[in-house]
Amino acid sequence: MKKILRITALCIVLVSLLTFCGKSKIETKEDRPVFLEQVSTTAVAQLYADGFEQLSLNEKILAYYLAQAVIAGERIDYDQSHRHALEIKDMLEEIVTHKEGIDPEIYQSILVYTKLFWIDHCQYNSRTKIKFVPTCTFDEFLLAAHAAQKNGAEFDLKENETLEQKLKRLEKTIFDPKFEPLVTAKTPPPGQDILTASANNFYAPNVTLKDLEGFKEKYPLNSRVAKENGKVKELVWRTGNQDFPAGLYHKELSEVIANLRLALPYAGEQQKTTLKHMIDYFETGDPDSFRKANISWLKDDSTVDFIIGFIENYKDSRGMKGEWEGVISYVNQKTTQMMKDLAANAQYFENNAPWKDEYKKTHTQIPVANSIDVVNAGGHAGPRIPAGINLPNEQEIRENYGSKSVLLHNVMRDARGVTGGKTSQEFLETAEEKELAQKYGSLAINVIIAMHEVIGHGSGKVSPKLTEDPSFYLQEYYNTLEEARADLMALWNLFDPKLIELQILPDEDAARTGYILEAMGDLTMLRRIKTGDRIEDDHMRAGHLIQAYLEKKTLAVETFRKGGKAYRRVKDFDLFREGVGELLAEIMRIKAEGDLEAAKKLVNTYAIKIDPALRNEVIERCQKIQHPDFIAFVVPELSLVKDESGKISDVKISYPLVLMDQQLKWAGKK
Repeated sequence: MKKILRITALCIVLVSLLTFCGKSKIETKEDRPVFLEQVSTTAVAQLYADGFEQLSLNEKILAYYLAQAVIAGERIDYDQSHRHALEIKDMLEEIVTHKEGIDPEIYQSILVYTKLFWIDHCQYNSRTKIKFVPTCTFDEFLLAAHAAQKNGAEFDLKENETLEQKLKRLEKTIFDPKFEPLVTAKTPPPGQDILTASANNFYAPNVTLKDLEGFKEKYPLNSRVAKENGKVKELVWRTGNQDFPAGLYHKELSEVIANLRLALPYAGEQQKTTLKHMIDYFETGDPDSFRKANISWLKDDSTVDFIIGFIENYKDSRGMKGEWEGVISYVNQKTTQMMKDLAANAQYFENNAPWKDEYKKTHTQIPVANSIDVVNAGGHAGPRIPAGINLPNEQEIRENYGSKSVLLHNVMRDARGVTGGKTSQEFLETAEEKELAQKYGSLAINVIIAMHEVIGHGSGKVSPKLTEDPSFYLQEYYNTLEEARADLMALWNLFDPKLIELQILPDEDAARTGYILEAMGDLTMLRRIKTGDRIEDDHMRAGHLIQAYLEKKTLAVETFRKGGKAYRRVKDFDLFREGVGELLAEIMRIKAEGDLEAAKKLVNTYAIKIDPALRNEVIERCQKIQHPDFIAFVVPELSLVKDESGKISDVKISYPLVLMDQQLKWAGKK
């Protein structure tokens, strides 16, 4: 059974809508730099962790060692992303740190490519799954590499291999956008399957989907699948111990474990239990240890918290293998009330869900829910950091032990500081819509994200007839439908009077604003898909599924043109909510019953196809208003302060303000 912690990365750009109000007000400081630079279509921002200094010394030290554990696993995510990613990363870092004599234009091209490589942990955009290539030519790149070599750059060459031969071997991987064009392909071209069409490194290149028929993985979350002499086998990610042989990533995981052990003395009792299970998991690879860690983690509501391990499974086209990632955070006491109010009323929202009573969950305890400030994020969770988190993902744990949800306060605040309200001014047609976005936009989206996590992913139960996790039955369609289900649960409850009663929303205009922005968001999302007519990312598929369903099936939403521009509007708010309820009930049924054919039909009908002409228009309009496609963050740096006796007396927090400096430091090259 799959055991995954899920991180939900809703469209952070939508969070960036001007004035924030209500219980979860986001504060900003105007006297410090937030926007740092633009790298292609990605804005880079500095993330600030304002409350860190107020933590106790033990909490600060705990956060420090946990952050070091996250950084220690960084190279794992690169290798998981592509079989040549680490080799390319190391080569790029050698070139950009030995630049003397390199033509400035060529160097700038390589530097931009390197920064994108750091941001996405490979040569593929982590959201669109599409390959990106340098703007310089192969010959120009080769000249730069030779100049760097003369300057002392050290390239890891194979035996008897020259630098030119190395680059020639990697030429198509780096420079040809048509060679292995997608890191994750859920709609493969003719003659290929979802594994052979995907460039990620979770499966050896010679492994096909047919090879896995009847093959039962003992380590579905934490292994690479290979095939030798016609036989399929798992290569487990673990350090090994006296009872288990060493596996893949044993070097990196040994360093991770070393930092977790250093963190143990500063953790609370429940956290110590969780960390010990995690250490055992990284040593043995035993899925049961990860399950025990998840259950223990759910019992803990400490101020400093962590997510570390093989968690996110969106890059695997099968939705099985977990990417390395980590998020280290602490509770923001000033902004956490909304999350707690939603959690305290989770049973109310469950009871009023539009699906059958047999699929309604009984909450035996109030879910843990907080607003947090992130102090470190790495692997798949950084530098692109999600806006909300709900975990664990395993349905059995959710039903029997609950879930934990968090809203990433400082991520949302600092994203807002970068983007402003440009999209609402450009893509909303009426003055009334723009006024609503100005007044309620940030609040409405914030509440939607919070409900997505607390009462979305944490809701529902499945039929006792299912003997495996729902993801086993729904295969590559599961993640899209689970993200859509959580979104729909939020949209369904946005007009519930309970939100006004709890003072989470001030009035129904705020709820209307949420619907308006969700409809607009599916339109502006198109700017991220630069080529083709298909969506591969599960989160984007989920949002598109909802809006396409509402537009085509219920007619509650329409796309129209005015003054030569395309707009998206809500025609009927009641019909919108009715359509949301109808779709939500069906997706919950599909999940509860493991109905693969219905899942396939729903996703293929509404979630995948886009209009390239409309996409091109959206891209052009976003370029004119200089709106980034994505936001990446430079996270705070923590360093130990010791007294004369060598005892830790404090943990200093600083802000690098430079993406390159941080990434080179993490790579040990600065």
